[in-house]
Amino acid sequence: MANLLFNIAKWSITHSKKVISSTVALLAVLAIIGLNLGLNFEEEMTIPGTQADDAATIITENFIDVMDDDETSTIQLVFKAPEKQDLNSENVQGDIEELISELIDIPNVVGVVPPWELGNISEDNMIGYAEIYLNQAGSEVSQETKDSIINTLDITRDSDIQSELISDSVEFNVSGFSHITEVVGIVIAFLILSIMFASFVTAALPIVSAIFGIGISLITIIMGAHIFEIQSVSIVLAAMLGLALGIDYALFIINRFKLQRAKGNNIMDSIAIANGTAGTAVVFAGITVIIGVLGLAVTGIPFLTVMGITSAISVFLAVIISVFVLPAIMSLLGNKISPENEHTFLKKLSRGKNENSNKWGEFVVKRPKSVVLVSLGLLISISLPIVNLQLGLPSIGITQHEDTTERQAYELQTEAYGEGFHASLIIGAEVPDNLENIEETFGGILKGIEGINGVNTVDGPIPNESQDFFLFNVTPVTGPDDQKTKDVVNDIRDYAKDVENENNIKLMVTGDTAMNIDISDKLFEALPIFGGLIILLAYVILVAVFRSLVIPLKAVLGFVLSISATLGFMVFVIQDGNLIELFGFPSSGPILAFLPVVTIGILFGLAMDYELFLVSKMREVYSETDNAKEAVLQGVKDSGKVVVAAALIMMTVFFAFMATPDSMIKSVGMALAFGVLFDAFIVRLTIVPAVMTLLGKHAWYLPRWLDRILPNIDVEGEKLLHEVEKRKEHQSRIE
Repeated sequence: MANLLFNIAKWSITHSKKVISSTVALLAVLAIIGLNLGLNFEEEMTIPGTQADDAATIITENFIDVMDDDETSTIQLVFKAPEKQDLNSENVQGDIEELISELIDIPNVVGVVPPWELGNISEDNMIGYAEIYLNQAGSEVSQETKDSIINTLDITRDSDIQSELISDSVEFNVSGFSHITEVVGIVIAFLILSIMFASFVTAALPIVSAIFGIGISLITIIMGAHIFEIQSVSIVLAAMLGLALGIDYALFIINRFKLQRAKGNNIMDSIAIANGTAGTAVVFAGITVIIGVLGLAVTGIPFLTVMGITSAISVFLAVIISVFVLPAIMSLLGNKISPENEHTFLKKLSRGKNENSNKWGEFVVKRPKSVVLVSLGLLISISLPIVNLQLGLPSIGITQHEDTTERQAYELQTEAYGEGFHASLIIGAEVPDNLENIEETFGGILKGIEGINGVNTVDGPIPNESQDFFLFNVTPVTGPDDQKTKDVVNDIRDYAKDVENENNIKLMVTGDTAMNIDISDKLFEALPIFGGLIILLAYVILVAVFRSLVIPLKAVLGFVLSISATLGFMVFVIQDGNLIELFGFPSSGPILAFLPVVTIGILFGLAMDYELFLVSKMREVYSETDNAKEAVLQGVKDSGKVVVAAALIMMTVFFAFMATPDSMIKSVGMALAFGVLFDAFIVRLTIVPAVMTLLGKHAWYLPRWLDRILPNIDVEGEKLLHEVEKRKEHQSRIE
């Protein structure tokens, strides 16, 4: 691998202008195609085969004539009358009727039904909602139409009638990620790189490299969304990883280039050697991340599989650009990125007064037991809330901020009809042909459902045309994000078994709330299987890389600590509601259902990257000196700074995505940012060197029989360096 990458760099240097121009041309062509195609992402997350999904399919088949048309959409317009009046007041109804007459004139609006015709006015006559019907699917409704509807609300709002909008398919508060957050992340990453490399020109290189990679990958995903079902969160995750890893991988190669230049190698040889050595580590690191994200397919959940594939595309292209295009760009810049052209002020910031200082490494090595105990105590304390982990797909009551019209409409409906209004369940009843006394039987079923703890009301049954399938609508007492609502769903399903045994009637529960509960349960079930597979895979890979049984064990246990602390911290903030205002979350609620699985998959790759870059240097020094303590000190000194810079850049990118108002993206960014913080700074840079010091030579234990059969994976390109030295010696003899 090292020789291959060495030769690739030589080729890229020779054809540098063609390589760069071809990359720019490819990006431009893809951008034109992508812009013409537009966006076509899915927002709905479903898992085929769950009880709720199967029930929804059966109900749709039996009520096909009355089911919602995918080509239309409905908006609920919620009103609250002003003080000393109600919705039955003549002037209030007059204002609402005037508003309705204006709404009907808006293009694509085909009908509006007021609350008194729908019969949904609250008991105190203060709150009710109208329904606006459009002849377009929710995703097809233009911003112009939305703006027209919102502006028309001034008719009632000017009369102090609170008027808010909410819909299952039409979004009025589009809160996707903002490109400004990406720019902020890039700027901060540039400042970190400038200090590390002591050069503004060199600092720009990793960012340019990352932009090439992320540009090609994201446009590829946009094009893929027109062929496959891809959720919008997938491209955000791919953007996070592509940007962060693209910068980090280029950082590793450029850092090695500067070391080779400092040793006296010429520019072209330094680039080629850097690509052969650090580039090999980058390829291996990229493979571990790709394995981690593709491992999401093990869950058997389609949208997670797609998420893994799109992330893998982004990581793969980050690696390809780093080892193919970056050497070409570096060759054109030449001396401008060499150590002799470092900025004086930035150099002082980067290295301080003593360039050879290794204070952190010496601090850890002198007191390893204390360092391990304190670090373990800290991570375990942060991990404790994980025992109360609850997964879910949060509702508008949690994801939207209080100043949005959807959140205000949600709160008004909760005030009028109770929390369970937003958690309604649909129960389908499939009856046999020979059933007698249907009314009496369903009367008993109705009473049975009403008697379940946590059920507020039951409406129905509603028959289909053939009178062999019926629907009930159940409203729980609690809301969609409440654990008690999940208990209601489970209790109804338990009751359904009794009904089927007694009457041969098959009851099935569905609805958005039931589907979200089933998705969360499925993801929770997948956690131990996926996590166990990742840990086993990490151990096997690291045994082959480090040729040790102990170091990989320490690495995976460290990963378990960092992922536990990450999820524990997420529960502490998002679920328990601590510091939510500081981090900008609208409300507390369950953890995003797919967050733990995604975090494990991505953090696995990143944690192994940091382990690789840190411990591989220790291995190199230990093999030369046979001094375990010196190997730890040298590893922290030489690789520690690079790991710190890489981790800071990674955190910067993830924190930048936290600035978006979208709670889903915010929670993913937060989990990854703090995951990197815990893993890189507490586990890899603190616990790892301390444990390595305590273990001494025992850290490198490997049975002879295993040593003989293990493949020799040269992730640092040591053989290449020996070959280069031999060539130099041979050349000097000739001269």
